[in-house]
Amino acid sequence: MVFSTNNIVQEYQHPIPHPLLQQGDPENARLLAQVTEEIEKNGIRRPVGYSVSWHSNPEIEKHHFGHAHPMKPWRLTLAKGLIMSYGMHAAMDTYVSRQATREELEDFHSGDYLDYLKTAKVAIPDDDYPKDFNLGGSDCPIFEGLFNYCSMYSGASIDAARKLCNNESDIAINWSGGLHHAKKAEASGFCYVNDIVLAILQLLRKHPRVLYIDIDVHHGDGVEEAFWSTDRVMTLSIHKYDGLNFFPGTGDLDRTGPDDEGNPGAHHAINVPLADGIDDEQYIWLFKTIVGMCVDRFQPTAIVLQCGADSLAGDRLGRFNVQVQGHGAASPTANPSTSLYSSSGAAATRLATSPEPGPTKPA
Repeated sequence: MVFSTNNIVQEYQHPIPHPLLQQGDPENARLLAQVTEEIEKNGIRRPVGYSVSWHSNPEIEKHHFGHAHPMKPWRLTLAKGLIMSYGMHAAMDTYVSRQATREELEDFHSGDYLDYLKTAKVAIPDDDYPKDFNLGGSDCPIFEGLFNYCSMYSGASIDAARKLCNNESDIAINWSGGLHHAKKAEASGFCYVNDIVLAILQLLRKHPRVLYIDIDVHHGDGVEEAFWSTDRVMTLSIHKYDGLNFFPGTGDLDRTGPDDEGNPGAHHAINVPLADGIDDEQYIWLFKTIVGMCVDRFQPTAIVLQCGADSLAGDRLGRFNVQVQGHGAASPTANPSTSLYSSSGAAATRLATSPEPGPTKPA
């Protein structure tokens, strides 16, 4: 393993993306047999009483933000390999996701912004150069295949949300999603298209109330802003806060929604600002206490959980002391009938999205 001179960024040889194992592929036959043996040996079975779906596309893994950038889509290849090696895929319905359509992306994002995102040319990042739509700097560089990348991870979250709405899944997972900083017409914090907002908009077509929970170390500002003036979405963000010294500089305790009590969104934004060093015991107590109260008061019919991995101990930017066990203990609490998980984000009556590393500097 080679480390760059930048102590924030760890370089690693790009693994080769591969699709989920297929029985008819001779190249995968031996590995598939080994995985099947592990599934039997470890007693992995599909859950009883509920279903889980996993939405992914190996094409997402091929994209590259640049060697000096902390965001590495190829981490999805490593995560997928781990999931397959443990045989966890046997407990889930697996789907190869598609690209989101232009119309689906316009459910939230402006047409001008999407046009620019699709046609922007690759250039050397320059923080001093004026950037249209906040694109082209070191945090949100323009790279080859950018629009396809955004369309694919967004398509996975939209598909996951639709599985929930159609009662085809109870828990839906998109480990490539969760890009919670993107705004309607602006990239921000490694995020270009806000797949979480798009997934929640899908859920709102069926569900009267959606609870969004964000455990990324950075404040979920893009999702909060998108639903600032509605009482149908409650946003809960548990994050590090140090004013403008830590990106994005928002999410203080008093930020609870619009000041106007007549605005439907008043008191529907919950922020839990934390300092460095919080451990598992403190984190789990906070999560269970606050999420429990939100569920009791808001009575969501769907939950979207953004599972940002940068709140784990060892992250070069986050500085929390939460272990994998602490993260894992948090998610079962958020468990109404439907959920979406994403890594850096996701949606549900449960929709989940996936972890992202944090931006390199405050905005």
